[in-house]
Amino acid sequence: MEFSSFAFLSFFLPAVLLLHTVLPGKRSMALKNALLIIASILFYTYGEQLYVILLLVSVAVNYFLGLMLGRKKSKRVVGMAVVLNISLLFVFKYLGFAATALNMALPASLHVPVPEIRLPIGISFYTFQALSYVIDVYRGEAESQRSFPRLLLYISFFPQLIAGPIIKYRDVADQITDRRVTAEGIKRGSFRFICGLGKKVLISDVMALAADTVFSLAPGEVGVLAAWVGSISYLFQIYFDFSGYSDMAIGLGRMFGFEFAENFRYPYTAVSIQDFWHRWHISLSTWFREYLYIPLGGNRRGKVRTLLNRCIVFLATGIWHGANWTFLFWGAYHGALLVAESTGVIPAYSKQRQEKGVWAAVGSNRILSVLWKTLSRIYTIFAVLIGFVLFRADTIGQAGEFLAAMFGFGADGGVGYAAAVPFLSPYHIFILAVAIIGSTPLPHMLWTRFFGAANITTEDGSTAKIRLEPIMMAASVAVLVLCYMSLASGSYSPFIYFRF
Repeated sequence: MEFSSFAFLSFFLPAVLLLHTVLPGKRSMALKNALLIIASILFYTYGEQLYVILLLVSVAVNYFLGLMLGRKKSKRVVGMAVVLNISLLFVFKYLGFAATALNMALPASLHVPVPEIRLPIGISFYTFQALSYVIDVYRGEAESQRSFPRLLLYISFFPQLIAGPIIKYRDVADQITDRRVTAEGIKRGSFRFICGLGKKVLISDVMALAADTVFSLAPGEVGVLAAWVGSISYLFQIYFDFSGYSDMAIGLGRMFGFEFAENFRYPYTAVSIQDFWHRWHISLSTWFREYLYIPLGGNRRGKVRTLLNRCIVFLATGIWHGANWTFLFWGAYHGALLVAESTGVIPAYSKQRQEKGVWAAVGSNRILSVLWKTLSRIYTIFAVLIGFVLFRADTIGQAGEFLAAMFGFGADGGVGYAAAVPFLSPYHIFILAVAIIGSTPLPHMLWTRFFGAANITTEDGSTAKIRLEPIMMAASVAVLVLCYMSLASGSYSPFIYFRF
């Protein structure tokens, strides 16, 4: 079941929210938790009738490993947890890819069978959450959970089960047993959910039409214009798809009394690739920093080792996204850019660089500093755009041909008007303009300025307050209606991160 489906919007969410709200409060939190567990299992079973058993087994295994670590901290036990969880991911996500890669290196007579295993929905997310729980118990950063239902709720809670954000157990442990469901929380959660739904349905799905069309063309049919239309469309499709999902997850959590951390902070305004990864999919980058980068030594073992550790982390980030060479190259590409920025090969703007070295003089000059920051933003968004071509392409060959077409070196070297023109209509250009503005802090600034109470001056010169919440509620209803109309028209496309 997906958040932007009629089944979820019209039946599942209203029913679960109503029951959760009317059940007894703080003294009977177990009842609310039981409801959410049942709802989460039904939510997952709706799309994964068989693999729901795999989810339950994963939770059970990590539950018992957590109990063992709660009694005695053991490297052997935590090592077992790492091996079991990574093995689970390997079998269901990478075994077929590994067999194919092995066959490429072996003569035909020695080829091994390539298993065809369907990827369970959400396995990358719930496996990482379970693994972080066990590691945190081992480190003493979280208490071992003796209640299986509570751990099950943490891992299977439907708002973040399918596509994140990746929530750490220590951040929500107290909320599982002690949280308040208020009218204000439901209202604000609903606003946030509808905002995310609008991002997905009204912006991302429109951008998907152009991106999917262009990326499905044969290499000889992709000219300069079509390549740029496709790449820019995908740039905004993936942002509004995934940030929209995160908004919906955060909003849903708030409706049920949970507070989840932000997962995006306007990544397309970043001034460097390092800054980009502080803003994009924050829960994943934080996970890799805490559970891979720091254990590798972080930045404590010299410059060379620090750069190597960063490359390893981004190779792992690429691999996490999927069993395809394109993801591996995408991760390596971002790792290489980080190394280039860290060594000064690419002098992207940063506060540290502004205060040190030869760039301090530039940073101290207001005009030059603004120019430097602007150029750094242009470089960053361009670098991210190129990276997402790798990310979106089905093969490395297609990515190379697509990038060649973007710069006029395609098969025909043409401008591809025929493929691009349908997506240069006033409607698509309008949605693109909305996407550009929506990827900046401007809408949030306006929301903060006008949401709630605003001061106005009356005719007699006195000040009064006008409540603007009804206006925002009306706007939310309007967005919701537009989303329903769009879904009814059949223009819906699945969430991108469902396949990860």
